[in-house]
Amino acid sequence: MFTRFNKIYHEFPRLFWVVVVVSFIDRIGGTLLFPFFALYITQKFHVGMTQAGILLGMSSLFGLIGSTVGGALTDKFGRKQLILFGLVFSALSTLTFGLVNDLNVLYPIMIVVGLLSSVAHPAHDAMIADILPEHQRQEGFGILRVVGNLSWMIGPTIGGIVANINFFYLFVIDAIISCVVAVIIFRTIPETKPEPHAHAAVESFWQTVGGYRIVLKDLAFMAFMVAGMLMLIVYQQMYSTLSVYLRDNHGTSPSGYGFLMTTSAITVVLFQFWVSRLIKRRPPFLMMAFGTLFYMIGFTLFGIVAAYILFVLNIVIITIGEMILVPTSQAIAANFAPEAMRGRYMAIFGLSWAIPSTIGPGAAGYILDNFNPNLLWYIGGLLCGLSALAYYALHLRLKSRPEFAPAQEAVLSA
Repeated sequence: MFTRFNKIYHEFPRLFWVVVVVSFIDRIGGTLLFPFFALYITQKFHVGMTQAGILLGMSSLFGLIGSTVGGALTDKFGRKQLILFGLVFSALSTLTFGLVNDLNVLYPIMIVVGLLSSVAHPAHDAMIADILPEHQRQEGFGILRVVGNLSWMIGPTIGGIVANINFFYLFVIDAIISCVVAVIIFRTIPETKPEPHAHAAVESFWQTVGGYRIVLKDLAFMAFMVAGMLMLIVYQQMYSTLSVYLRDNHGTSPSGYGFLMTTSAITVVLFQFWVSRLIKRRPPFLMMAFGTLFYMIGFTLFGIVAAYILFVLNIVIITIGEMILVPTSQAIAANFAPEAMRGRYMAIFGLSWAIPSTIGPGAAGYILDNFNPNLLWYIGGLLCGLSALAYYALHLRLKSRPEFAPAQEAVLSA
């Protein structure tokens, strides 16, 4: 196994591994806090999931604007400055959330945080696309998934314990980690934005923003986005609504929910390398359809089973789909993008996460508070089935395009 990891290490650029280590540290802070945020709101302010979902949705709604601006800024000014801004603002906003004692004050804060916290998101994916050649991106994003889930092995377990003591400590720890990561990036990672070609025209910022018209006219890419949103509106329930559903309907404690997230992380750490190597030899849109079927099964079962051990099994089923879907979707989005427009394509790709985050928590909270809670998971299974059909249709439509060929075919044709 050591020989295998050593071989993988030498296949990728050194700068990629620096980014991997930095991402690991940063995500420990996020996984300490993020899975418990809905629990924090409902417990501290004594509100239902509907109000918690509205607050989370507001952040995502204004994040759509922030991410769109951030994509243009990324293409215009580069990746590193945007990432540093995002980390410093994240530290400040996290502490603010922990200090607020009035629910009404959270609403304007959510607007500001939504606008500014999402500015740096396109820069992260654009940086990876800059560093890695096309045929390595799918596996590279898979490696980042492994590292991210190593943090899930640490973060939710510790976060569940800390949350049982005092939720505020979670906010403090996350803010400190964001500051540490900002210092590391400032000192160790160079700007990766490709130099413009000699004949390339110099764009004003507003011309760069206007380039979004090109992205929106890419109908294949927009169809890919719609398919993703159908699936992601369900997937994101795992990190928001699920914790409240399990607490209120099955008596699962925060630490019990944290263990479920740790189970997902362990599954990724053990099997993501193998899955990434296997799926890169398969048509990517077909793999997207296949992975979404695992989501359909896993989330539907939450409305059927009632034993904790079966919840663990559901999480494993969902995680199998996640190991296929997340690195594949990121690689597909990066491969759609021309070099000079990576920030804008990745910003629009980010909307496939942000739009479900905007409408998903509020809609799910309304179902939990007013209907049979199991209905949420039946609807989720239906949406995942529709998404799988959409990905299969894209496979039939785009399988002949070289940028979406399996990795070894792309290498041979290069």
